[in-house]
Amino acid sequence: MTKFSDLGLSAGTLRTLEGMEFTTPTAIQVKAIPLVLERRDIIGLAQTGTGKTAAFGLPIIEHLLNDNQRPEPKAVRTLILAPTRELVNQITGNLRAFLKDTKLRIALVVGGASIHKQAQLLARGTDILVATPGRLLDLCKRNDVNLTAVRYLVLDEADQMLDLGFIHDLRRISKMVPKRRQTLLFSATMPKQIEELAQEYLTDPLRVEAAAPGKTADKIEQFVHHVTGKDQKTQLLRQSLTDNPDGRAMVFLKTKHSAEKLSKHLENIGFAAASIHGNKSQSQRERALKAFRDGEMRVLVATDVAARGIDIPGVTHVYNYDLPTVAESYVHRIGRTARAGKDGIAIAFCAPDEIKMLRDIEKLTKMPLTVASGEPPADVRGGNQPSRGAARPARKPHRKGQGRPQQGGEGAEARGEQNARPARRPHAEAAGGGERKQGNNGHHQAGRPNGDRNRNDRPGQKRGGPRGGKPGGYTRAAQG
Repeated sequence: MTKFSDLGLSAGTLRTLEGMEFTTPTAIQVKAIPLVLERRDIIGLAQTGTGKTAAFGLPIIEHLLNDNQRPEPKAVRTLILAPTRELVNQITGNLRAFLKDTKLRIALVVGGASIHKQAQLLARGTDILVATPGRLLDLCKRNDVNLTAVRYLVLDEADQMLDLGFIHDLRRISKMVPKRRQTLLFSATMPKQIEELAQEYLTDPLRVEAAAPGKTADKIEQFVHHVTGKDQKTQLLRQSLTDNPDGRAMVFLKTKHSAEKLSKHLENIGFAAASIHGNKSQSQRERALKAFRDGEMRVLVATDVAARGIDIPGVTHVYNYDLPTVAESYVHRIGRTARAGKDGIAIAFCAPDEIKMLRDIEKLTKMPLTVASGEPPADVRGGNQPSRGAARPARKPHRKGQGRPQQGGEGAEARGEQNARPARRPHAEAAGGGERKQGNNGHHQAGRPNGDRNRNDRPGQKRGGPRGGKPGGYTRAAQG
């Protein structure tokens, strides 16, 4: 069995890990740490909750200590970018624990907090800065931070930053940091855009993979209830929470408004619930998380801002009240449970207009969700879908004499943040009581969640992707 001492880390770092009772490295740590110590650019893929922060944080700390330099005023030596405030806080907390026996400085900057205090903190320089892209650019505009000394750049959850429309911010930031740097991309999923991003930001990167992209944790039981609408979703959620009085649940929805409404409803009917979404201030979000972590609240209702970076080992259930429009978000949502080696349950509620999202999830995860109640649509049960050439009904012409039929099609899906936590025993309301398994079919539909829409985190940029050229190549170093 591989030990941390086998990975090339220094004696001081090993003592710190021993004091934290870190004994055995995870798969992504085993594969990534030696390559980062060799100063290679890498793309790291691993399931959420498998220790990616230590995989890039420990070797970067080694580099900073060996460089034996101190940051100049306003300068930054290491820049770590993450898409949401919660994830920035999570990364910073983990790294602080690794830095406790060193003199290295670490700082974080996010929207929703005082920019003046953040500027004061950065004035003397910092060895490691963890930031959301929008707030970092705000500080750069004010000349409160200087990125010309950055030697190590990390993009954590890079796929979500692309989904949330940060590509323009990333391009602007990349022009501010030196070209001679070490760049690391880490994520739990691997959409095509990440490969394109590799060409733009990384130099001859190695790909290290601890699990197939889109693979969900093995210890999560996954169920789906086929429902007729939101009323039935709420009824099933209430029953599941009642049936599991000792559980701790996260419930994911698409929009900020619906998350707040459901949270207040659960409070009104007697559940200790709190909510997290983009309309909440940073202090409100931190208080809600602390209450949930400390057990004062047993239900956390959230949008996708909480789908990553929330590391609470006691979460027993994740409910997807609304299915995510982007299948990869499902993997991150249910990754909030079954952490630290524990078991977990993920329960999804699927309305008729969400069936395509369910197909996309099953296609990505390569496994059908067990049907706990309800009847899936006939085309899902039989696996039959209309062909691309199937005839569609014509619409009425807009004006007289315009007889050309127009194509029908599905309306644009509402974009938003989603997540849900299930009960230990899924509540079956529908006929038969027996478990069904749903087939895996359907086409993937692109989409993106709203994510953290605080304007300080990502000013209104339209989504974009790398222009021109073919996706960048990389060397496959390791695959789990």
